[in-house]
Amino acid sequence: MSTLTKPNHIGRKISRIRELRDMKQEALAQALGTNQQAISAIENSETIDEDKLKAIAEALGVSVEGIKNFSEEAVLNIIGNTYHDNGIVNAGMNYSCTFNPLDKVVELYERLVQAEKEKVEYLEKLLKRK
Repeated sequence: MSTLTKPNHIGRKISRIRELRDMKQEALAQALGTNQQAISAIENSETIDEDKLKAIAEALGVSVEGIKNFSEEAVLNIIGNTYHDNGIVNAGMNYSCTFNPLDKVVELYERLVQAEKEKVEYLEKLLKRK
């Protein structure tokens, strides 16, 4: 861990959780009935009183303990342990292809060639009639 970031800097934890929730400071400010400058000040604070922390946790959709115990390493560890080449585990849908996509391309190409041959034969028949 970098010596520049203090592990218990509650404001930075709030900031990272807010960013991970894809929420702007303005949106959090609106949820709390304050302004963006107040959120910026909160995110730069090492400590926050419990009542304000409860309100922030509710607005972010996490628990107070979740904010207090937030760890960037834990988040990366969870992502690293749940992401696999074929998708995300427990995401509701584990999709893996049951056919070779290249076979489908070849099949489509063969149908197009056959359609062109049939068109040419039809046009040749029309020309012979005249």
